[in-house]
Amino acid sequence: MAKITRKPAPRKAAVPKKKAKPVAAKPKAPAKRSLRATRPWTPAEIHEVFSRFRKANPEPKGELEHVNPFTLLVAVVLSAQATDAGVNKATRALFEVADTPQKMLDLGEERLREYIRTIGLYRTKAKNVIALSAKLLSEFGGQVPRTRAEIESLPGAGRKTANVVLNMAFGEHTMAVDTHVFRVGNRTGLAPGKTPLEVELGLEKVIPAEFMLHAHHWLILHGRYTCLARKPRCEVCLINDLCRWPEKTV
Repeated sequence: MAKITRKPAPRKAAVPKKKAKPVAAKPKAPAKRSLRATRPWTPAEIHEVFSRFRKANPEPKGELEHVNPFTLLVAVVLSAQATDAGVNKATRALFEVADTPQKMLDLGEERLREYIRTIGLYRTKAKNVIALSAKLLSEFGGQVPRTRAEIESLPGAGRKTANVVLNMAFGEHTMAVDTHVFRVGNRTGLAPGKTPLEVELGLEKVIPAEFMLHAHHWLILHGRYTCLARKPRCEVCLINDLCRWPEKTV
């Protein structure tokens, strides 16, 4: 039988590969200038800053309305993630009927919620206020304690709450760092820090003792009304000539 031989199949012509188009490198965003690398504030400059704040507002007051240390504590706990104005609107009627831990317990969590329902997270906050009132009665004789650790042990109270109460109720030289103080400390270069605690400790280190009683109020008010988050009002800023912010408009 004759052997059948098969012809090899013809090879396909190689298709030239398309050269990949070079991808243009994305321009890198300019690195943010670190305030830690700027010229540090001198003690004389810091003294001048707070002298100006004191001259403009000799007796700054916190904007949370209260009638005693207990109502101050409650107001600060309620103010987390809320505005002072919003808290004041709710607590004016509340504090008329519950201005002591015992009265707050007598009011009860359900009725308390009705007073504060316009405040964010009001259900959790009502639970905390009732719990802290009970703890004040059982462990502190119904009085707001006078140490940071004891205040921080209360439900809903953190370091900022403790610092506000110690400063406003008891005249301690504490520095409460809220979003405004955190922004001012970083933006001006007075006390740059990645966390509120870093800013707090930095400010306590550089602010002269003679200004510490009112320092956190001056910084809060400055951040709230002048050194705004989105559009800082550099043109009316009391300290614009000393501020280290690279983007200031004056």
